[in-house]
Formats: sequence, structure tokens, C-alpha cells
Amino acid sequence: MSDYRRANAKGGTYFFTVVTYRRQPFLCDERVRTALREGIKATQLTNPFTIDAWVLLPDHLHTIWTLPPDDADFGIRWALIKRFVTKQCNPEFKRDEWLNPSKLKRQESTFWQRRFWEHQIRDESDFQKHMDYIHYNPVKHGLVKKVSDWPYSTFHRYVVQGVYDMDWAGVSGDEKLTGFGE
Repeated sequence: MSDYRRANAKGGTYFFTVVTYRRQPFLCDERVRTALREGIKATQLTNPFTIDAWVLLPDHLHTIWTLPPDDADFGIRWALIKRFVTKQCNPEFKRDEWLNPSKLKRQESTFWQRRFWEHQIRDESDFQKHMDYIHYNPVKHGLVKKVSDWPYSTFHRYVVQGVYDMDWAGVSGDEKLTGFGE
């Protein structure tokens, strides 16, 4: 294993990408969405955090979280959420033929990709770029033509708050939008 060091800022705001194992496209399934909601709520009871932005796509999700001022442990939160969802949904989505010696040794399922990607948000501009990236992601992946057509994100909440217009980043014809996130 590499010596990868994660960010460790108490009270920090972070952008995350979490992916299904082998990019299986089942995250938008109603049972999985329900398990994610329940897993997040259960985790927040013991390990609070705020979800600032969110998008759920068939094979991955992006989110921005802010942790409490005295806490930097986002890893335990993801472990708890992933474990909860796996226990709720794994029998239905389990792929025994994909279990390998490494997964068996670590007692991992075939639901989630190991680990996750995180980026510590540096400032308001960085926050806005990543929030835009999150909300634009369904268009980027060809799932919808307009951001407002995707139901599994916080975009609509931000429209109500006046942060975005309902037609923000809609793509028509050959129009291309660039400069989001990553």
C-alpha cells in the first residue's frame, strides 16, 4: 500500500468522490437511495457533518461535506455509511464471482470500490467550482441535457435558495460548458 496521506483539517470542508465496485450502475436504484439516506442519517447521529452539495449518479457520487470544528475524521463517516448501505443492499447486488483473495482477506463486498477520493476545499472560489462541478455532473455524463432535469442532487435546493437559476448550465445543441471542478 502507498503512503498516501489524507487531508486532516478539523472543521474542514471536503469534496468527495465515492464509486461502486467495477462501476456497477445501481446507486440510483430506489433501495440504494433509501439505504444511503438512512446510512447518512444514522452516521450523523454519532458523527455529525453537514452536506453542502450532493449528486448521485448510477455508478458514483460526489459530495461536499463540512465537519464539526473539533473533528477531521471523514474516514470513519464514509466507513459507517458504506457499511450500512452494503448491509442493507449487498444481498441483492452481491457478485460472488468478483470476490478475489484480497477482497476475501479484507472482508470487503463487491458493492463499493475500496477507498474514496477527497479534496480539501481551500476557499470560497474552490467551494463554488466544486459545487458547480457536482451539479453539472449528470450533464457531463450524458444522463440529462439540463442540470435541472436530474433529480438526485442538491441543485433544486439551491434554486429555491436563489443560488442557481433553474436553467443554469443547461446544454442545448453544440453548446459546451467547461471549467468545472477537477
